[in-house]
Amino acid sequence: MTMRPSNNIWIRRQQCPCGDWKCYVKYEGDDQTSVSSQLIKNETASTSSSSEAVFTPYVGQIFKSDDDAFEYYSNFARKNGFSIRKARSTESQNLGIYRRDFVCYRSGFNQPRKKANVEHPRDRKSVRCGCDAKLYLTKEIVDGVTQWYVSQFSNVHNHELLEDDQVRLLPAYRKIQEADQERILLLSKAGFPVNRIVKVLELEKGVQPGQLPFIEKDVRNFVRTCKKTVQENDALLTEKRENDTLELLEACKAMAERDGNFVYDYTTDENNKVENISWSYGDSVRAYTVYGDVVTFDTTYRSITYGLLLGVWFGIDNHGKPIFFGCVLLQDESSNSFAWALQTFLRFMRGRHPQTILTDIDSSLRDAIARELPNSEHVICLWHVLSKLSSWFSLPLGLQYEDFKAEFDMLCHLEGIEEFEHQWNLLVARFGLASDKHIALLFSYRTSWPLSYIRGYFLARSMTAEFSQSLDAFLKEILGGQTCLQLFFEQVGVAADLKNQSREGVQYTYMKTCLPIEESARSIFTPYAFTALQHEIVLSMQYATTEMANGSYLVRHYKKIDGEYLVIWIPQDEQIHCSCKEFEHSGILCRHCLRVLTVKNYFEIPEKYVLYRWRLESSLVPHVEDQNAQCSSDECAQAFHSLAANLLTESLLTKDRFNHVHRELSRLLDHVREMPLSDEFSLNMAANNITESN
Repeated sequence: MTMRPSNNIWIRRQQCPCGDWKCYVKYEGDDQTSVSSQLIKNETASTSSSSEAVFTPYVGQIFKSDDDAFEYYSNFARKNGFSIRKARSTESQNLGIYRRDFVCYRSGFNQPRKKANVEHPRDRKSVRCGCDAKLYLTKEIVDGVTQWYVSQFSNVHNHELLEDDQVRLLPAYRKIQEADQERILLLSKAGFPVNRIVKVLELEKGVQPGQLPFIEKDVRNFVRTCKKTVQENDALLTEKRENDTLELLEACKAMAERDGNFVYDYTTDENNKVENISWSYGDSVRAYTVYGDVVTFDTTYRSITYGLLLGVWFGIDNHGKPIFFGCVLLQDESSNSFAWALQTFLRFMRGRHPQTILTDIDSSLRDAIARELPNSEHVICLWHVLSKLSSWFSLPLGLQYEDFKAEFDMLCHLEGIEEFEHQWNLLVARFGLASDKHIALLFSYRTSWPLSYIRGYFLARSMTAEFSQSLDAFLKEILGGQTCLQLFFEQVGVAADLKNQSREGVQYTYMKTCLPIEESARSIFTPYAFTALQHEIVLSMQYATTEMANGSYLVRHYKKIDGEYLVIWIPQDEQIHCSCKEFEHSGILCRHCLRVLTVKNYFEIPEKYVLYRWRLESSLVPHVEDQNAQCSSDECAQAFHSLAANLLTESLLTKDRFNHVHRELSRLLDHVREMPLSDEFSLNMAANNITESN
């Protein structure tokens, strides 16, 4: 058995940050690993579900293809204690293959073979015993459509049929999934013997001994085949690594000659081979001057082909989209390598340190950041923590895992540090995780990921689910379908070019309240930032204020669904601060501050609380049509609102009127949907889709 070759040089890092090399991570939602995350459970479920729908085949039964028929017969065979194989096929010049014979795995007899000239030849006993169970297919064409029908079927066996726990061990049903192949190779490389590898996999999957969908012999054959392949190709692979890395360096040099704003740097090892390499673009450096306050350093992917770790620096722009700052390829994941990467990145960005840097959990990276970015806040991306929970806790907790996950999610969003630590202790005690190494790891990083600790750090909304999905999509776009470093370099260059940045998702925004502060904000903020602010403005109307003797305010919801918040108002400097620290966290004023500003008769937000990074004018790629499109959209919206209001008033006078209006509007809507979007007006309106954002 051999590994299925990958069509991409990049894979997710699976090594667990706990430091135990035997521990690895399977990410939730990752297609490459989700197949095997509950391998035994899925295997059983798929078998039972397919078996339930499979009945005994019969002569005349129709199938769309011979493959469908083979799968059907194979499922029937597994349910009934045997396996099948493909036997004879018959072909003609006109029809091609027009007959297929599927037989029991014990059909026929082994022909005697000439024994090899060895001292002790193996005398293998054949399983074939002349069993006559079979299913023969014949192809026919009916009304121009090809189909296959069962021309012969026999379910008479001359041997015992196997029980469920035995039939799964037949060669036809034993397979090693790709994720398990990678794990087996990792354990083998670490020196584990085959029998120990099997035991480790059984423990990791939580199954009884002998209940894996493959046996020790399959693992041994797989390891032997892979070792032989690796030995044969090791020299070629080493040469490919060196050549491709050198080509990447030459590509960087050529780009620097063509573009004076392109920057790169690299290190070499003792043999003068390229070791680490990093680069960035002029557009990226320019973007960093505006959006470099918060940087996400993603180290999710690595290349087995080249033995390199990929690190990519991102920011979040004023439309809430990822913006590329630079990338680095590292030979290892040591603290020194990360330190070099950070030093190089800062040099590219002309020495400006970010306010906050977001990363995954990694002790080496944490040490490097503490050394190279002592004045920057280090935050662990919450989605990196949540993506590991299933790998860490689903097996030991079993049926309790879903309850644990729900409580853990609530814990992440608690506002008080004391409350977090109290609830953490209760969570650990309730689920019996006091000695769990991953719980200890998370607690050791507690100052970097729960909201209660980082609520005062500026993140510019980089921890929202929306941005995390955009970032993941961006990464998959630049990493997809690559087979060499040269293609990767070219694809990164396209993504880094600001002219190629998509403006999808930029929406038309309309008023939800009659407050002047909302009208003023709409003309200043980007639609993305305004939507976030507008949400706070709408909610601010549900809060009551109580003025205190010192001029501060206590603000709380009229239904008292959350606690009180203290808003400090300093009129001399137009300063406003809330105990929720939302502005310090996102750069968007909170509902509590907005409520106080309304009480103070403010008709627009004070200038100091309109950050440049969220303004329309901070866009790096100017769009002249924005204001015209907004005005055009305003006029259309006003006209429709007026017409709809009159129509509603008239239609509610009688039931007949209402039914007529409803029928005609439905017909009109269907007609409009069928109209082509071809003229300039419709294209402009499509870019400014009139939709309500929450």
